[in-house]
Amino acid sequence: MNIENLKKEILEKLEKSVNLKDLELLEKDYLGKKGIIRNISSSMKDLDVQAKKELGIKLNELNVFLEEKIDKKKKAIKTSETKEREEKEFLDITLPGDKVERGHIHPLSLAKKELEDIFTFLGFSVVEGPEVEDEWHNFDALNFPLDHPAREMQDTFFIKQGNRANLSQKEKFILRTHTSNVQTRYMETHKPPIKIAVPGRVFRSEATDARHEVCFYQIEGLYVDKNVSVANLKGILLRFLQEYFKDKNVKIRLRPSFFPFVEPGFEVDMSCTVCNQKGCSVCSGEGWLEILGAGMVHQNVFSSCGLKDVTGFAFGVSVDRLAMMKYKIDNIRWFHSGDLRFLKQF
Repeated sequence: MNIENLKKEILEKLEKSVNLKDLELLEKDYLGKKGIIRNISSSMKDLDVQAKKELGIKLNELNVFLEEKIDKKKKAIKTSETKEREEKEFLDITLPGDKVERGHIHPLSLAKKELEDIFTFLGFSVVEGPEVEDEWHNFDALNFPLDHPAREMQDTFFIKQGNRANLSQKEKFILRTHTSNVQTRYMETHKPPIKIAVPGRVFRSEATDARHEVCFYQIEGLYVDKNVSVANLKGILLRFLQEYFKDKNVKIRLRPSFFPFVEPGFEVDMSCTVCNQKGCSVCSGEGWLEILGAGMVHQNVFSSCGLKDVTGFAFGVSVDRLAMMKYKIDNIRWFHSGDLRFLKQF
């Protein structure tokens, strides 16, 4: 075997190698355990001592030479590949990043959170209750007679339960029509003084328009103790509305009204902030918006819940209507429209 010819052959193949895979094959063919140089070294046993010595020196020199050349070519290829990759993946750190699309808190969620904070500030505890409720806690315990219109199919969503006539009022289920069901549940298990605010969804089977929706959010207030009066009720209502609208000029008016669970009862109106009392579709051109119902808790309600010798007031307000007034929204149906043009404003 002519070592010089072998060296020349290796250099030619090394020159043609363009990637690391080619170099690995070359290294395996000539330097591997079954490579050409190893095979030549194995055949030296048939040579005399002098020839074996001379060939051994030349093979060793060739081995070192080839390892150096391959190593040098590997470094060159790696450097070239790194440079090429960096050029393709070049990142200009001075360029602005891609804008991350941010979500938006729903206006009803904003209103609910703010109302909870206000009532907590006023000393109320925030509690919640079931949306699917039995008729007793939703109606009977709240002094609703069996023939009250709210208990008819046109006003309430009833849960299908087969023959309801054979069921007791605690076994008949509906979608709650107000958050007042939590009042009765709370008074059954807690002793006065009681001061709670109850936010949550309620459901009414009624036609929708600019001010009414089948599903809406309500927040209920209940204060029970000794010697609670209408003056306490009016003070709390006025303060919470002024805090929510951040306007000390907000006005309210109380009109006598009837609710089965309070006596006396009131419709509470507030000055319309959408039109500043000039008249609009939200306030039906009157300048006042009926915002909530309130009154002194009926003694029959206390009796149903096992309480004696106490007084208290209760009120319920639509979170949707409060949000409409604050953000000057002219139609309650916008809240559930899913229109991103509307939601992105908040």
